[in-house]
Amino acid sequence: MCGRFSQAYSWDEIVAFSQPLTVPADRPNLRARYNITPTTEVDIIVLTETGRELRKARWGFIPAWWKDAANKVGSTFNARVEGVADSRMFRSAYVKRRCIIPASSFYEWTGPKGERTPHRISAADGGLLAFAGLWERWTNPATGEEVISCTIITRAADRWMSKLHDRMPAMLNPKNFDAWLDGSGGRELLEHPPPELREWIVSTRVNSNRAPDDDPTLADPVESGEQKPEPNKESPTQGDLF
Repeated sequence: MCGRFSQAYSWDEIVAFSQPLTVPADRPNLRARYNITPTTEVDIIVLTETGRELRKARWGFIPAWWKDAANKVGSTFNARVEGVADSRMFRSAYVKRRCIIPASSFYEWTGPKGERTPHRISAADGGLLAFAGLWERWTNPATGEEVISCTIITRAADRWMSKLHDRMPAMLNPKNFDAWLDGSGGRELLEHPPPELREWIVSTRVNSNRAPDDDPTLADPVESGEQKPEPNKESPTQGDLF
């Protein structure tokens, strides 16, 4: 699964990545975040009548039919590719409300419980990753407030990723952005090889959801026993924590 990730980019970077983005005239500030946790707000890219737009969404999917409180919906920040098209929770959004969740990196943990070592995984070229996602619009029955929420789709890990976990985010190739967002493509898009990846060990401060998520040092290699970024050389293009 994917339980932590980061979003740190400029407007120029996200516009180029999205091919392109419909940018609001005022261009509100983009806040860099290095340790995003479930139920907090994230950026998502959706397809609208005016093109691709960057929107905000609660990371933790709430289906439109949900009648209870948001915190009762369970762990819906991930949706497994193996059942996403048929699941009551996600199937409507899979058909009608897809999104791309841009990511600078994501995290995975190794080691025994109580001594977990965090690894940061990013694109080998330093570019952004395109997580396949779903979004939904839900109305809180108690307050009438409308909430936009989202989930990251995960798949079985490839051979390189399997040294860290048996799951990984489903990552889209830029040439497939249209087919994913407009619904013309299916599961085959989610199982394409991911881009070339690299990973390195970071501070155990990442293990806590209390660590300030706007602290860029959370992404730095650890000073003691520093591990250099290790590229994924097994893929030509290329957990529940992932």
